Amino acid sequence: MPHDLELLLDRPFHVEGPEAFNALAIDLFRLHARRNPVYGRFLEALGTNVSAVTHFQQIPALPIGLFRNHQVLLEGVETALRFTSSGTTGATTSTHHVPWPAVYERSFMDSFTQVYGPVSNWRILALLPAYLERTGSSLVYMAEHLIRASGDPLSGTYLYRYDELADVLRRSEAEGRKTLLLGVTFALLDLAERHPMPLRHTTIMETGGMKGRRPEIVREELHRILKTAFQVPAIHSEYGMTELLSQAWSTGAGLYQCPPWMQVRIRDTNDPLSYLGTGRTGGIDVFDLANIGSCPFIATQDLGKVHSDGSFEVLGRFDHSQVRGCNLMVEG
Repeated sequence: MPHDLELLLDRPFHVEGPEAFNALAIDLFRLHARRNPVYGRFLEALGTNVSAVTHFQQIPALPIGLFRNHQVLLEGVETALRFTSSGTTGATTSTHHVPWPAVYERSFMDSFTQVYGPVSNWRILALLPAYLERTGSSLVYMAEHLIRASGDPLSGTYLYRYDELADVLRRSEAEGRKTLLLGVTFALLDLAERHPMPLRHTTIMETGGMKGRRPEIVREELHRILKTAFQVPAIHSEYGMTELLSQAWSTGAGLYQCPPWMQVRIRDTNDPLSYLGTGRTGGIDVFDLANIGSCPFIATQDLGKVHSDGSFEVLGRFDHSQVRGCNLMVEG
């Protein structure tokens, strides 16, 4: 690995405050402008004066759709992992070439710990059909690492074993064991219909996505159904995607908080190079400074808004977007 890249890999996890975030973002911007062929051509097409960019809010975000038909990767590094998105039958899926899996592992482990405490405090149950039925899911990769890190013999992944999962949840409740149930939306609804039960020691976290198994519903309705079935005060969520190496986490009401090395910007839907302030709805751009190997600046196909406290919410997707992994329900 080139020495300058080796020095960069640790920096995202030491970002503290806006100045450090901006300094690393600008360093990564100049690196990718020089050594990322896809991003470099994108900047050339925009006529971007790279030397004039001094703040991360000025950095153009690469349209996420380019991951579907381009290898987005720095020159001189090799792919160690390939994450692929889910998609409708016959749709072209995205591929994220990841040269340093350890950076992804550190990203989700550190950010999870910042919000939920040590992973070893949890029993982790992953209800992820659709994701488990294919290869290349970054969500499954994260879930399996969290399960191993929990050290709990009952932690594990579940496909359609709803009865077995319900038995483990009942045991966790009887033991008073702190438990995380991470589930894809349609499967959580299936579980709620088949095995409603009060969960006093279990946190339910939905990842979004009906995968064509059920009609899409708005987030508030989904959370109402799950809160009623399991008698919990809030439904948690994680916001991540194939093309990113970091997650934002929501502890309720669909409001996400980013780790220190990740920020969200809102762009005008009619002018992608114009950016909107707090409280206004537009396209979500993600600055993921752990995404060193491919591209740290991604223009997603999600719609959302940022709040004054720095949290953000996802309000839907652009109408022309493909249905794919980790997308949230469109809200009316």
